[in-house]
Amino acid sequence: MDFSCYRNFSKMIHLFLSCCHRIILFKINAFSAYIIYFLSLSCVGFGFLKALKPRTDAFTPRNIDLFYTSVSATTVSSMSSVEMEAFSNAQLVVMTFLMFLGGEIFVSMLRVHLNAFKVTRKLRVEGRDEPHVSVVKVPDETGNLSHQDFDDESLKYGSIRFLGWVVLGYVAMVQIIGIASVLMYLGLVSGAKNVVRNKGIKRLTFVVFTVMSSFASCGYVPTNENMVVFKEYSGLLLILIPQLLLGNTLFPAALRGVLWIGRRNNMAKYLLKSSGMEIGYMHLLPGLQCLLLVATVLGFLLIGFVFFSSMEWNNAGLDGLNTYQKVVGIVFQIVNARHAGETIVDLSTIAPAILVFFVLLMYLPPYTLFLPIEKDEQIMSKCEGKEKRRNTIVENFIFSQLSYLAIFIILICITERKSLKEDPLNFSVLNITLEVISAYGNVGFTTGYSCDRQLRADPKCVNKWYGFSGKWSDEGKIILIIVMFFGRLKQFNMNGGRAWMLL
Repeated sequence: MDFSCYRNFSKMIHLFLSCCHRIILFKINAFSAYIIYFLSLSCVGFGFLKALKPRTDAFTPRNIDLFYTSVSATTVSSMSSVEMEAFSNAQLVVMTFLMFLGGEIFVSMLRVHLNAFKVTRKLRVEGRDEPHVSVVKVPDETGNLSHQDFDDESLKYGSIRFLGWVVLGYVAMVQIIGIASVLMYLGLVSGAKNVVRNKGIKRLTFVVFTVMSSFASCGYVPTNENMVVFKEYSGLLLILIPQLLLGNTLFPAALRGVLWIGRRNNMAKYLLKSSGMEIGYMHLLPGLQCLLLVATVLGFLLIGFVFFSSMEWNNAGLDGLNTYQKVVGIVFQIVNARHAGETIVDLSTIAPAILVFFVLLMYLPPYTLFLPIEKDEQIMSKCEGKEKRRNTIVENFIFSQLSYLAIFIILICITERKSLKEDPLNFSVLNITLEVISAYGNVGFTTGYSCDRQLRADPKCVNKWYGFSGKWSDEGKIILIIVMFFGRLKQFNMNGGRAWMLL
């Protein structure tokens, strides 16, 4: 891995922390702060990708494609318009940082630390000292000092800071275990190691890049073919599956499990009894919701596995695999359909029914769960996870998520209308819909583009290992960039469209 980029990136991180500090000082709301953060990070990433040389001088990506890649890495969308093996080792390092800094867990951890800093600053402005958790021992009936009482404000403040360090430790522990496991696997399995070596990719770069991409639910892999070249290496897929789950759909349950292990700590105990709304951390779900979330994730996985196996067991992409390898590969594929985007098969060869099912999975938010409870109003309010907003005039004109997606699809159909007419097999409405929903869900699934599907063969056409959107016009790519940002910020518009009534 090229460590020469680290010094520049340390300056970049310092710049972003300074920017966050200013955001707190000027009291910018969360939505504006997120826009500034992701847009600034995308621009900085584009600057580094532009300054660094590609892998070969024979091909230089266009500026629109470099910015598209930077936005895709920052929003952990893994939409590609350039072959991954065209990027140099230094550029892969840049993309690794972008995926890490743009990942939801890292951003949420940063927000927790900033909230704690904001509380401290508020107290100092008011002329009060930073709260300290003071322990008061109260004798019980036997006269023993066993009960501990805490000041509520101090305990809440300390718990917020404690939560930030717990999340940081969680991120570090899971990814270190993942990196060490993949390194060990490549050291033991020569076939997988040879694939990386023959691609001309440094082993450490491949391992760190792939693990961080999987944990951040980005879906980028340094190889052109994504994980297709590793489909027979079930051990590698099994190592990455926990990274995909623990960094996304199962994170709230895993976080609660970590807090439960440390429940003897009073701050951990306080967090276990608190809701995400009280702490200001949406990923801290109640115990019941975590159980239902795990059941829902496993339910979608089971349904997807049965559906995919029944229709695509003999898919050409799975040829040469034994039963065990097919089972692991299909599980890996279904797990990635929930906001990750790595793939072991060519999605263009999959039945349309499966693609529609993938569209559904990509559209659903990561913490979608089945909650068959209506009596407990407190649980229902926690499930919503958002405070009731005032019915302002502006909010009356906010559309629902589906409405915006329909508008984006229509706009792209307009920008690509010429290709829709001349190349209908590649530029089908289903393929465009899959690409848009994939960008919105920050997944990265794509059907790609094939010269063999052209009705009018173009002798100049060359098959490339990048996404379908790589063949779109610049206007279409700009719209998809907006979709990626929109999808990354969709948490702020989950309740949109309430003013519209369908009678």
